[in-house]
Amino acid sequence: MSEGEQWEPPPGSWASSAARRRNMQAIRARDTKPERRIRQLLHARGLRYRVAARPLADLRRTADIVFRPAKTAVFIDGCYWHGCPQHYVSPRTNPGYWSGKVAGNIARDRDTDQRLTEAGWLVLRFWEHEDSGACADAIAAAVIARRTALARGR
Repeated sequence: MSEGEQWEPPPGSWASSAARRRNMQAIRARDTKPERRIRQLLHARGLRYRVAARPLADLRRTADIVFRPAKTAVFIDGCYWHGCPQHYVSPRTNPGYWSGKVAGNIARDRDTDQRLTEAGWLVLRFWEHEDSGACADAIAAAVIARRTALARGR
């Protein structure tokens, strides 16, 4: 593209403009502020975990925080991308594409929950707007309880 030319999205593209494309590409898939804060709190409690790891090797999906021995997968869902009932607002630009994308994400989340549960995993989901301390407390309690139960052979 030569100097002075305007970028035009290709036909059928999800980006409505070059600025929108840059904005959407800059959104992090991992290491978001809520994730980092919760991980920091969990680490301070002495818990160790894997970050952005696949709980199941044959499932091409990653959890934000994984406690392998306790078979616990934690997801910190973004309000927009996962359709938070409190905060999701359908976009004004290209709403058909984005609403379909979010609906697909929600369906994939439910499928992931089901597959992990069937494989004996505990799935914990939190919204990005939830209090990090409360999330960390709930995760720590669940992991400790799960470790104890698995150690007893239940």
